[in-house]
Amino acid sequence: MFVKICGITREEDALLATALGADAVGFVFAPSTRQVAVPIVRDIVRQLPADIMTVGVFRDESAKRVVEVVNGIGLRAAQLHGHEKPEDCRWISERIPVTIRALAAGSPDLERFDDFGAELLLLDSPLPGSGEVFDWSLAEGAPDNRQMILAGGLDSTNVASAIERVDPYGVDVSSGVESVPGRKDPRLLRAFIEAARSAKPAAAPYRSQRPRPFDWETEE
Repeated sequence: MFVKICGITREEDALLATALGADAVGFVFAPSTRQVAVPIVRDIVRQLPADIMTVGVFRDESAKRVVEVVNGIGLRAAQLHGHEKPEDCRWISERIPVTIRALAAGSPDLERFDDFGAELLLLDSPLPGSGEVFDWSLAEGAPDNRQMILAGGLDSTNVASAIERVDPYGVDVSSGVESVPGRKDPRLLRAFIEAARSAKPAAAPYRSQRPRPFDWETEE
């Protein structure tokens, strides 16, 4: 199970998340209580293991700026969390290692996900970034030819149930592992990662034909 810890604002939280076994850490560049400056992220990224996926989260930013930030500070992925058009997303994906397109459960854009050219889909609550759990049956509308990361109100108490129900490629959490916005709680981090790793997907029928997980360490 691919585990992404988002909303990282401090080096110590990034290091702790990776030490506990997270596969990816996310940095929010869009306006948010967890927004972090580019120079700070650059310094954090330099301290992380090379095999960690570092993700910049953008919302309605210009395509050129997304590419400049990702490549300029050595991030491995961009997560587009706004109203980005398919052509802008494709332009970005041609210029950076990995693109993650975030869409709300039930979004009509799910039906044309291939148009965005993104490697990964992040499926969030109909109120993206709200930290609210949504009806997981809505995941049935997600395309089955792309790896899907499940987000939206996950924490250590419900992530196993979410995985068993939806059978995603990965899970994403931010507020569910925090003591206060922007500060991760070591106990909650450990509990979340352990719960995600130990969960056993029930092979939901609408995801059963999904491609096998990407090997981020060897894929070029």
